[in-house]
Amino acid sequence: MRPTDPARNRVTRVRGVPPRDQRLGALHPGAWWLWALALGTAATRTTNPLLLALLIAVSAYVVVARRPHAPWSRSYGAFVKLALAVLLIRLLFTTVLGSPIPGTHTLLTLPEVPLPDWAQGIRLGGRVTAEGLTFALYDAMKLATLLICVGAANALANPTRLLKSLPGALYEMGVAVVVALTFAPNLIADVQRLRAARRLRGRPDRGVRGLLQVGLPVLEGALERSVSLAAAMDARGYGRTARVPAAVRRTTAALTYTGLLGVCAGTYGLLTAAGGTYGVPVLLIGVAAALAGLWLGGRRTVRTRYRPDRWDARAWLVAASGAAVAALLFLAAARDPAALHPGVVPLVAPSLPLWPAAAVLVGLLPAFVTPAPEPAAARAPAPATKPAKEPS
Repeated sequence: MRPTDPARNRVTRVRGVPPRDQRLGALHPGAWWLWALALGTAATRTTNPLLLALLIAVSAYVVVARRPHAPWSRSYGAFVKLALAVLLIRLLFTTVLGSPIPGTHTLLTLPEVPLPDWAQGIRLGGRVTAEGLTFALYDAMKLATLLICVGAANALANPTRLLKSLPGALYEMGVAVVVALTFAPNLIADVQRLRAARRLRGRPDRGVRGLLQVGLPVLEGALERSVSLAAAMDARGYGRTARVPAAVRRTTAALTYTGLLGVCAGTYGLLTAAGGTYGVPVLLIGVAAALAGLWLGGRRTVRTRYRPDRWDARAWLVAASGAAVAALLFLAAARDPAALHPGVVPLVAPSLPLWPAAAVLVGLLPAFVTPAPEPAAARAPAPATKPAKEPS
């Protein structure tokens, strides 16, 4: 009997395909989105720069601690740059176009451009006050924090797994969005590959001539990829629907439209001071109606899920931590609005309210209850080993 070579019985892992136990231990991508959107909702309830900076720090810490080593997880830096661009653009507009906030601390005076009578209320140039710039900074930080929270969700949640977790009624729309978002990266990769190939052959890859000679192969490759994707989707039954009664279709449409109207009206009520009483009930009714419409609409889509992501206790903890931050800041904004919305006239330094700051720190819970990402070195495939020679 010949001895068994252990190298032949080794189970190697294909790069990019996680093992079963790791896949089952990963957090549901919807939990990351709920957590991030809850932090973004909390950011809309305050203009205190200290609380907004604390929300950014909380999301950044969770991203650094739990971001996986994958190409799609590198989008967080792009969202941070976009948030900084929002801050700079808002301050620039306030400097050039002025601010409706009255102020007494003049920083500089720009030459004012006279405008016609029909442009009353708009000015170019003039006094730039510290109060106006501070108000613009506080207001822009709110939008910047919301963008950074969305970037955290993009960096933590796997888009492919999120697409698989969508309800059946949204699956086709989600596939179209994913295909549209991946078109630009594939096109850029094709351009870089063709330019590198032309450089290796000693042909020009810059200028109008190089662009024209690279453009045709890129378009040809995009067309071939589109045809292959369409054939693959058709082979997997994409777009095929099941027959449902007409009453179910009408009920689905009514629930979906009612839910969307309720969500819009409730959101408007939450963002305005006058609609604070009816905002939450209308929003909850709209969300319930929309979910019921999505559940009924999913009956038209015939598809199965292979190894669906489980919504376990850790997913509930992650989603609940974000919801707790949003709920506590809603309560703080109702009980002590002066602490969450510091005034700028007169210009005073903002203070950090203690219990709202402690509520924001609850958002750090995902960094301790979720599994740590796999190290980058462990994701690389094991080097191929040459099997030992069998004894003669």
